[in-house]
Amino acid sequence: MLAAIRRAQAWAERRLPALTRHKRPESLPIVLHRRRVYIVPTAFGAAFTVLLLIMLLGALNYTNNAALMLTCLLGSASSASMLIAFRSLNGLKLTAIRQGQAIAGEPMAVHLVFAGSEHAHASVHADMNEQTEAFSIGAHGETVLNLQLDTHRRGWRPMPRIKLWSNWPLGLFHAWSWLHPEQSVLVWPRPESGGPPPAVPGEAGRQQRLHQGEDIAALRAYRAGDPQRHIAWKHSARHENLLVKDFEQPEAQEEWHLDWRQLAQLTPEARIARLARWLGEAETVGRPTSLWLPTEDIALGHGRSHYAHCMNALAQLP
Repeated sequence: MLAAIRRAQAWAERRLPALTRHKRPESLPIVLHRRRVYIVPTAFGAAFTVLLLIMLLGALNYTNNAALMLTCLLGSASSASMLIAFRSLNGLKLTAIRQGQAIAGEPMAVHLVFAGSEHAHASVHADMNEQTEAFSIGAHGETVLNLQLDTHRRGWRPMPRIKLWSNWPLGLFHAWSWLHPEQSVLVWPRPESGGPPPAVPGEAGRQQRLHQGEDIAALRAYRAGDPQRHIAWKHSARHENLLVKDFEQPEAQEEWHLDWRQLAQLTPEARIARLARWLGEAETVGRPTSLWLPTEDIALGHGRSHYAHCMNALAQLP
């Protein structure tokens, strides 16, 4: 019995690929053509068809040429609307998918890039994860559709199926097609809610140290031994005591060398969450960081691109 079912499925894959194609991931670009677009009457379209039949029977029964002509005109418009609904999807192409950045549990922005064909594509709707967005594309044009993808855990998340549909122009027919891109988006790990800072040996653990700079940091009271060229005479004239220009400035914050091996007492997921929190704290204050992982050794750096590089490496850990 099972062998017969498998033979039937194999036959369907060979003979009826249009019925099963939407269940298999496909590589980009994905082009919609006549064998991928399905169309059926809407509820309004079915009721309108029944109304036309009644009008046709009445016109023929009473030999009313005006009513017969009106029925034929409405039937022609209905047939034309079916072709227009089909053409709204036919030739549409999904060329690229660009992902945003999101931590597990937060929605991720996904940008779908659609390109048109030699004719315009009006009033097309895209459904993904219970959200719908409408767009239109001119002839040989391009548009970017922004959707939100739910995330639950770190790592690679496959793209879900996307339904494209249109009821344009009269709402009499519903044309649709399925897209299942063979692409995944990377979800960052969720940082732990709280915990200790990383261990920084010796004097490097101090967050700020003073050093002599070239720019004025502040004004302070005069101390014996201060050079006269540092006295702020204009400001001192408005005070009882002499004020001196202070050139001491906070030194750049210390570097954090984050190491997977230093968290051996934690589980792998707890290590990832703690490293993610430390990376987020360092990014907030602009602190230079390096990161050692079993799969990659990331050199010292700072900034948004360095933070994204480190979080991507954490997200791809097994």
